[in-house]
Amino acid sequence: MDRKRSLRMFPNLNTGAIGVRASLAETLEYARQHGFKGVDFSITEAAELAQAHGVAYVRDLFDAAGVQPGSWGLPVDYRQDAATWRAGLEQLPALANLAQELGCLRTATWILPCDDERDFQANFHFHLERLRPIAQILSEYGCRFGLEFIGPKTLRRSRKYGFIHTLEGMRALAAAIGTGNVGLLLDIWHLYTSHGTLDDVRELTNDDVVVVHVNDAPAGIPVDEQVDNVRALPGETGVLDIVGFLQTLQAIGYDGPVTAEPFSQRLREMPPDQAVQETATAMQQVWQAAGLSW
Repeated sequence: MDRKRSLRMFPNLNTGAIGVRASLAETLEYARQHGFKGVDFSITEAAELAQAHGVAYVRDLFDAAGVQPGSWGLPVDYRQDAATWRAGLEQLPALANLAQELGCLRTATWILPCDDERDFQANFHFHLERLRPIAQILSEYGCRFGLEFIGPKTLRRSRKYGFIHTLEGMRALAAAIGTGNVGLLLDIWHLYTSHGTLDDVRELTNDDVVVVHVNDAPAGIPVDEQVDNVRALPGETGVLDIVGFLQTLQAIGYDGPVTAEPFSQRLREMPPDQAVQETATAMQQVWQAAGLSW
């Protein structure tokens, strides 16, 4: 069970997603000041701190801020050559063990929806081969593994072969991996750009969803012309049904982190504290609009 595990989903801060560079200690202080209940963090940074000061020191950073761990980014680069992938696999047990000691049992990565070299079948087998050993190691330490489908057609048509880009497609890959601990990193942006619906989300359970990202889409752009790295804060434009999305997640019992990932140039140009404040305000507004307790 996650240390300090929430019984319901909670607003979570990822500073990198809003263009703010911050250490773990700085991220926790931003979260404390602006009311976030959890944070994403680098497990490799946490490992360096634990090596220098002990695991209890890292735990105390979270406890002192009154903030829980949200999720950690997968530290294995499976997309590169086999040697790079194997090197990551060798380091993963120690990192997953640390995550377990910190009570953070959620990690995730994204899956590119296209490729220039591998057709769909070859790419599916490539991902099985590369991801199954990762999932097996994570399972040994009680960790769950979220896979993110990437929806925009503008990205898919940039390469020769298409690949998984929908919720159902990613669930199929998770099932094929077959380790029992693989689910979704579910992003409302990718649900929208893949032409998914809230009915698709209603078919899920808490066990299916590992991590959630929220944002909004620029207004006046057809769905198939939306560009992946040009978004807005949740609730900023009203293009995406963030209220319905959050209410649906609540209905299926999702109890993990909900993180703003706006990829907003406007935010990136702000001073760091202002960017965090703007993000917190947007999250509070959509949280309250959905009838959730902050």
